[in-house]
Amino acid sequence: MERYDTLVITKNLRMYFPIRKGFFGRRYLKAVDGVDLEIGKGETLAIVGESGSGKTTLGKTILRLYMPTEGSILFDGKDITKASEKELKWYRKVAQIIYQDPFSSVNPFFNVHRILEEPLIVQGIGNKKEREEKFFQTMHDIKLEPIDDFASKYPHMLSGGQRQRVAIGRALILNPKFIVADEPVSMLDASVRVEILNLLQDLQKKHGIAFAYITHDIATVKYFSERIAIMYAGKIVEIGPLRNVIAKALHPYTEALIEAIPDPDPRNRFHDRRVPTGEPPDLIAPPTGCRFHPRCPYAIEICKSKEPALEEIESKHKVACWIRTKS
Repeated sequence: MERYDTLVITKNLRMYFPIRKGFFGRRYLKAVDGVDLEIGKGETLAIVGESGSGKTTLGKTILRLYMPTEGSILFDGKDITKASEKELKWYRKVAQIIYQDPFSSVNPFFNVHRILEEPLIVQGIGNKKEREEKFFQTMHDIKLEPIDDFASKYPHMLSGGQRQRVAIGRALILNPKFIVADEPVSMLDASVRVEILNLLQDLQKKHGIAFAYITHDIATVKYFSERIAIMYAGKIVEIGPLRNVIAKALHPYTEALIEAIPDPDPRNRFHDRRVPTGEPPDLIAPPTGCRFHPRCPYAIEICKSKEPALEEIESKHKVACWIRTKS
């Protein structure tokens, strides 16, 4: 993997949401529970896991849309963990998000021109002429052309893929250093997904943007990632270079995600897939030990009582699994 200067660092990051106080006192939903991550400048890190694994909460916490319960967030060497909204004004410009739903994430009463111009107005960037130039450049970058035809259209007049391009343009127009792409293609037609991922990759190369690409679909990460982090029940259970993790998955949960990828070959229709039964655990009262052990076909006694640490097994390839670290 190419080497990068570090842009984002999280250390022991936790995001707990309080649940209504009951007989046993206040309880917490532990959505993110002790995550250490690094994302390099201009790099894409895919964060993959089932729904409810905490990956979206992790992305929003890194963006400081949530105040972390514990731990720290460093961005380009600056500690933003407890910064106030006033202190974060600069961060709102350099760190952006692309949401999952391209319709609900944009203002339905604004046309495309106003949607893209709005961030510039909010940040007080440029005069009207400069904002117009920036608008045309961004429309060219996201390939919504002819520009004059699209500028006056409203979201309901666009296809899903076109709306997502507008959402991408809104994030891009402020020249960010970092973007959280939260399931950006999951609500799009299959024929459009690769096209949008290729667009994001082109923008990354052109502008040097770092991405956290959040997805439940491990099959799409090959189009838009250099590294991959597997998240389960609020924790990173495996992380490493994409090719290494896909070719030689170390954690049983990663193996299960790969096994669940649909195979178009009809000869493999009845292939015995090693997909674990059951559901992700309750994050209010997660299992002791390894959180995957109730679903893991390889679990041994220590898995039930002691939590495994994330350890490097191969170069830059880490896993939190007693089976792998003991072998």
